[in-house]
Amino acid sequence: MPITPEQQDEIDQQRANPRQTLRAVSEGMEAHLYTAHQVLDHGFVRVIDYMGDDSAIVQAARVSYGAGTKHVQNDEGLIRYLMRHWHSTPFEMCEIKLHVKLPVFVARQWIRHRTANVNEYSARYSILDREFYIPQPDALAAQSTVNNQGRGAVLEGEEAERVLEILKSDAGRAYDHYEAMLSQDGQQGLARELARMNLPANIYTQWYWKVDLHNLFHFLRLRADAHAQYEIRVYAEEICKVVADWVPFAYAAFEDYRMGGATLSGRALDCLRRMLKGEDVTQESSGMSKGEWREFEAVLRSAD
Repeated sequence: MPITPEQQDEIDQQRANPRQTLRAVSEGMEAHLYTAHQVLDHGFVRVIDYMGDDSAIVQAARVSYGAGTKHVQNDEGLIRYLMRHWHSTPFEMCEIKLHVKLPVFVARQWIRHRTANVNEYSARYSILDREFYIPQPDALAAQSTVNNQGRGAVLEGEEAERVLEILKSDAGRAYDHYEAMLSQDGQQGLARELARMNLPANIYTQWYWKVDLHNLFHFLRLRADAHAQYEIRVYAEEICKVVADWVPFAYAAFEDYRMGGATLSGRALDCLRRMLKGEDVTQESSGMSKGEWREFEAVLRSAD
């Protein structure tokens, strides 16, 4: 169950009591406030609070850059200019606070982004719920033979059933032992901060995650990418939907210049110029390594 009855009651009460405010309000974000968007089997993302909107980005830019931005005729054009030229501080004027429920192994990837404020549910003080991430059959894949960080073909038939049974039985057994260590027939059990060490990495945790828009875009560029691990990508994709409603001009620029764009090295640009002049450029004549050349070719194919 992604949302507990207590959490749902809290959400219902918060949404039933809107407050007047003089601060900037994003109508698109107001529709998301407190609502839990389900992710994976037991996870969710929900917006707890936010600050700023597209106009806050524009306001900050005009204070910071003054006459240098006066040639831009509208807010959307200015935001696209800022994104195109990699200006960061105007986007830092917007912030979002999310409540996220996610498997521990996903959280350990997520926490690599050290530009946010995080407060995680503590298993030192509380007992974790018996909730584990069990992949859908189509998410069970073998190790890739060409990418040490990627997945290969989807497991099928008896092999898929065997893996699912292992995941379910190991998680259940570990939690049974966790409960047994906490309470032993009325006797004083093991401290919670120690008992938790036996829990598997697919158990769910929760945290509040507060980040500014500039750093959130960096997170989304990496984690919403098609090459990102599926289990964190689905969270990033859900957050993308929220951000698109919150700051539509900024998100459209992000999609165009970051998600849909590409960065080329000096050598790659030189090769592109030579190709445009009609020269037949190969990896051997490019000055690039085989890996660089493959990536360059992938960029060219994506532009077809």
